[in-house]
Amino acid sequence: MKIDYRTLHGHFSAILRKDGFAPPRDQVISSVFADNTFDGVFSHGINRFPRFIRDVRSGTIDPGASPTLINRSGSLEQWDGQQGPGMLNALHCTERSIEVAKESGIGCISLRNTNHWMRGGTYGWKAAESGLMFIGWTNTIPNMPPWPGSTPALGNNPFIMAIPRTNGHIVLDMAMSQYSYGKLEWYQRKGMQLPEYGGYNRENKLSKDPSEILDSERILPIGLWKGSAFSLVLDLTAAILAGGSTSRVIGSRETETDLSQVFIALDIERFMDATTRDQLIEETLRFNSMTNPEARYPGERTLKDRELHRKEGIEVPEEVWEEISRL
Repeated sequence: MKIDYRTLHGHFSAILRKDGFAPPRDQVISSVFADNTFDGVFSHGINRFPRFIRDVRSGTIDPGASPTLINRSGSLEQWDGQQGPGMLNALHCTERSIEVAKESGIGCISLRNTNHWMRGGTYGWKAAESGLMFIGWTNTIPNMPPWPGSTPALGNNPFIMAIPRTNGHIVLDMAMSQYSYGKLEWYQRKGMQLPEYGGYNRENKLSKDPSEILDSERILPIGLWKGSAFSLVLDLTAAILAGGSTSRVIGSRETETDLSQVFIALDIERFMDATTRDQLIEETLRFNSMTNPEARYPGERTLKDRELHRKEGIEVPEEVWEEISRL
């Protein structure tokens, strides 16, 4: 079934108000879920919305909580999310990183005691729209085995980098696993095999079957030992900067909460004007496409999905829409 953006946003907002989100918080959260869906990231858009509401109703997420400043030193700030909605906390910290960067060139904001931020790319796109470069990441529950182990002990800790560009920003949004759990669930729902190996099955064999990998909980780190190491240092750095929890501690909770996150914005126009920056980017992208016509840059698919959904509406599985309608 096809649904337009306005209908999707309004449906989300009505449910959120029923669950204690007063305006404008309901509107902001609805925009995050609707935008993620509009951009083709269903795993952290419409597919994730029912789980978010369940976390609110279970008490994991406090609808009225707002982040509080804990510590500040120059361009570094430390905030406590107070168990509030992860996307509202993350948007606040992104905006704060932009403000500090515009004042001093760089803004590094850390956040503890928060909930899932949904799509990490949301915050990269927001910074890029403000003309700033962005680096950010979050830790998660232990959901990925360290290489070459078989028991989950690391988070797949999504990492984001964004570079502003006049003709469409470059936004990298990747988990430390070859496929995120959200992407595995998307392929499973579609009844499709993965394009590449994503993990091991219970027989210790590499698999492209999302159901087998979800069952074994043995997702592959990107770059094998390199992704494993990258995950570890992201986890430790986030917890240290935020004075918060590591994946190990998060895994001891009853649900995924108490996350640590980092938001870094950089005012790059202090060193390179926008025209020169765009020329550098275009030359690089042109070189890549000339030598490898099938190559895509990070964020390119998002722009195409936006245009497709703007013209044709958003194709939503009926069972997902029915589940949301029952909330």
